[in-house]
Amino acid sequence: MVWGEVIAKSSDFLRGKKVPDARVASELLAARLLHLGRGMLAGEMTKDVPEKYLEAMRRGMARLVKGEPIQYVLGEWDFRTLTLKCDRRALIPRPETEELVTRVLGYLNTETQRRRGGLIVDVGTGTGAIVLSLAKEFRGEAAFLGTDVSEDAIALAKENAVRCGLADRVKFAVADGLDDFDEPQCVDVIVSNPPYIETAVCETLDPRVKDFEPRLALDGGTSGLDFYERYLSDAVNLLKPGGAVFFEIGENQGEAVRQLMFDCGFNDIRIEKDYAGHDRYAMAVMP
Repeated sequence: MVWGEVIAKSSDFLRGKKVPDARVASELLAARLLHLGRGMLAGEMTKDVPEKYLEAMRRGMARLVKGEPIQYVLGEWDFRTLTLKCDRRALIPRPETEELVTRVLGYLNTETQRRRGGLIVDVGTGTGAIVLSLAKEFRGEAAFLGTDVSEDAIALAKENAVRCGLADRVKFAVADGLDDFDEPQCVDVIVSNPPYIETAVCETLDPRVKDFEPRLALDGGTSGLDFYERYLSDAVNLLKPGGAVFFEIGENQGEAVRQLMFDCGFNDIRIEKDYAGHDRYAMAVMP
């Protein structure tokens, strides 16, 4: 059997089992086995498939049928310029978060910030996607730190730092938010994609999210605002004058987060929308 047949039959099987984007999933499984980008599969379609790859395709499809996200089945996922190891220890990196990184880079790449350098902290780092991307793409001098309350997530982030050749540039630590900083005004940028989904809503999420991704990275408490209510005041104490915070937020949380930032004394507060037109990013600067 050749790859074209295998992909076609796999797609039909997955489609019959109501797996979303069945054709894409089949192609991604095949591309992963061949160590190719999905766009390079065209040149493989008439080549015979070894039995070991047929068995690997069957195993992958079985996991997809059980509802496991394709990112975990593949064991890796692309985020901006990086290919990150991805498993159940951390939240799957999403396209919206790539745009959060874009906003932080826009701030860091101003002439003032390039001269200033300093310390950039990613709170709730998960796979390390945000802080590793910042370290890879920012050309100025800076120190980078990713923190997470989950030891498993920090272990995964460290693996990704090695995988991406950034282990010397980015440090990671197990910490509960911003609690482990002793020195005031020592941080230049705080960035986070925190848990912001309301507890009640977590129970209604797609099973591929609810049953597989870590609840700790999703559940933002009764209002979904627990992280912001707890850590914005800590950020005020830790940020240098002119330092900034960049947060991902829920689509209905823009005004609530804006008010929390205002109450904490931040300036230049901005709530910006994602490509779908929903509030998604909150940014502010210390006076």
